[in-house]
Amino acid sequence: MPLPYPGPIAPQWQAAAAAKGFAIIGRIRDRYHLALSCDACGHVHASRIYTLMSAQPHCPACMIARLNQDAAAAGLAHLRLDANSRHYSHYRAPCGHSLRRQHEIVRRMAAGNTGLRCETCHAATEASEADAKGWKLLGPDLQGNPNYRLYAHADGCGATQRIARANMQTGRFECSSCGEGWAAALSFLYAMRFTLPSGQELVKLGYSRDPDSRLAHQLRIGRDMPCEILRRVPMRTGHDAICAEKPLHAKLRDRHPQAVVDPRVYRGKIRVCSEIYDTSLTQDVLALLDGIARRALDS
Repeated sequence: MPLPYPGPIAPQWQAAAAAKGFAIIGRIRDRYHLALSCDACGHVHASRIYTLMSAQPHCPACMIARLNQDAAAAGLAHLRLDANSRHYSHYRAPCGHSLRRQHEIVRRMAAGNTGLRCETCHAATEASEADAKGWKLLGPDLQGNPNYRLYAHADGCGATQRIARANMQTGRFECSSCGEGWAAALSFLYAMRFTLPSGQELVKLGYSRDPDSRLAHQLRIGRDMPCEILRRVPMRTGHDAICAEKPLHAKLRDRHPQAVVDPRVYRGKIRVCSEIYDTSLTQDVLALLDGIARRALDS
């Protein structure tokens, strides 16, 4: 505590301090400061007389205690106040990394209104996603788009490319330097089964370069809707796949018009407007795909 300062303590100061949860211990430092004792915790701190009379002084010890409590409720450990902003502190995350967060954000975390994302762990996750696709994460997008990252084609030609992180996660992209267009790339005919919330089962026939990605990230809207890939038949190119698929749909519609499902049945559940059939056609669809697979082996 700074050295005492001689001088009287005005009665109005005492009254203001008592009304605001403090007691004046004495005058300190200079003619502008007082030593205030907190009624709640007993901590003594220096306060300007002007602050006492015109605003609500805050006990530093109580403030730290509240920050510690908020941090614990949010699953963090409060380390220290931020030197550059009184609205921020540094915290230890459950993963062990140090985070700088605004106090209000931590309070929202403690209330369950928002979550925690460790920048260090998140960067490792993004790097792992890229590595799984044969790419290397280089850093943020040079054009400043927060949805994009800069990658290098590590398992390919080595070219650098801006790619949306969502596309890196789903695999729905290709290298602009060495990649093949969809028409020339390996593709698949597929059959998928969907079970609507009503319990009705549907079957879809289609083609895609990546049936798993198409199912998980394009067709299925509800994450909890049961669905599965029943069959996939590799086709040499996307052009071959679409040429084989169209006659199959024509055949199914001509032979089983009653099995073509009205799009209103699956609207808002499957992100497509056609090529969906009643589950009674499942074996017919699989037989058509098996026939194409056999012919491909014989050719």
